[in-house]
Amino acid sequence: MSNPVSQTIILGGGFSGLFTALHLANQDYPDSIILIDSNERFCFKPLLYEYFSGEMDAFQVVPRFAELLKGSGVTFVQDTVESIDLHQRQVKLTSGTSYNYSNLVLALGSVTGYFGVEGAKEYALPFRTQKDAIAIDQHLRNCFQKAAQTEDPEQRRKLLTVAIIGGGPSGVEIAATLADFLPDWYAALKGNPQEVRIVLINNSKEILKGDRDSMREIAGKSLQKRTVEIEILLEAEVTAISPSTVEYKRDGKSETLVTSTTIWTTGTDTHPLIKDLPIPDENRDKRGRLKVTQTLQLQDFPEVFVGGDCAVVEDASLPPTAQVAYQQGITIAENLKAIASGNDPKPVKVSLRGTLLKLGLNDAAANIYDVLEVKGEPAHLIRQATYLRLLPTPIHNLKATTEWLSEEIFHNHINLHDVGKKVVQAVEVVGDAVMGALGAKKLLHMLGDDEKKN
Repeated sequence: MSNPVSQTIILGGGFSGLFTALHLANQDYPDSIILIDSNERFCFKPLLYEYFSGEMDAFQVVPRFAELLKGSGVTFVQDTVESIDLHQRQVKLTSGTSYNYSNLVLALGSVTGYFGVEGAKEYALPFRTQKDAIAIDQHLRNCFQKAAQTEDPEQRRKLLTVAIIGGGPSGVEIAATLADFLPDWYAALKGNPQEVRIVLINNSKEILKGDRDSMREIAGKSLQKRTVEIEILLEAEVTAISPSTVEYKRDGKSETLVTSTTIWTTGTDTHPLIKDLPIPDENRDKRGRLKVTQTLQLQDFPEVFVGGDCAVVEDASLPPTAQVAYQQGITIAENLKAIASGNDPKPVKVSLRGTLLKLGLNDAAANIYDVLEVKGEPAHLIRQATYLRLLPTPIHNLKATTEWLSEEIFHNHINLHDVGKKVVQAVEVVGDAVMGALGAKKLLHMLGDDEKKN
């Protein structure tokens, strides 16, 4: 099957791909738009921890593409890309369908990287998608049920030990989340919650490498104050993983951690389809990602735009985060519309808005524009409000926000006046009108003297 070329094909429904499609749909774009992804659902990855812990529902964190794109004019195709022919301007899918394109958007994201660690791919559990979250949930429930039924203390200790590889944001966030709700799981099975053991293994000498010292300090203290204290092994190089052990080197010695659960949160690799493209090494970075112009176009194929984890923008150093991919998606859409209107594309302008770090249930740390740092429940509310505000469509945003407010105010039995005041603070802070220094000062004033002292 072959289709007319007067169409824009978007490969990948992550932040850059989905937001490209949605913004094109709102700009009277003349070409047809086809979004192709192998998954049925969009995954709002920054909130995957809330989905995993049960703090938020599937419709909020992993909504169906069909729901998000309803009425937009964008055609969604659930299929897997088999090959991309840049010279023929054609994309082939595993189903046998092929699409020709006038413009192509590469937003395939990245894949989990295991750095050649023996057994990591086979036995470690990644945490990147809804499928991953479900798999970890089922695995942990099986382990804890077995632990509750065994009288052998060594076997029970193995079943209740969770190893998390990687001390970056993902590792810290999943460790804090697990340390808060896993003890409750085990207590419900009549087990001793203090037997639950969370071990964070990090290769470097500090967690959250590259972040601000103050954020690392806040996170480090928070990890020790969870329902069960998190053990942190620094400068520990993981060398092998088996179904029941993690082997690592530390201080020149080889050591073994006995565990039934290993969660892998460290490192990504370039998508295989991106590696297979006929792009010379000089137009790639050392990881094989594609170097693109300031307008997010391939140098030798200007009809192709690249965003998110696939792209390395010339003369710019950008982290592979959702906020970057989201803003790149908007730029790609605007540039596609400009080209269709006979205008020149414009350089991407990405504003790094700071760090929002989940540190357990109803707890977080927020660094806003490197101007203001907030921790605890106010940071948790800011984080939630910020991400809910970025949800892909206004209808989905309203539905998810309404559900969130209901949970915060009614189901969790939090004081209505206090929550109402904090929600207003959070929403105001993340609004564009107050997200500069003036907004930071306003938040600081609203949080009151008690928060200033923390």
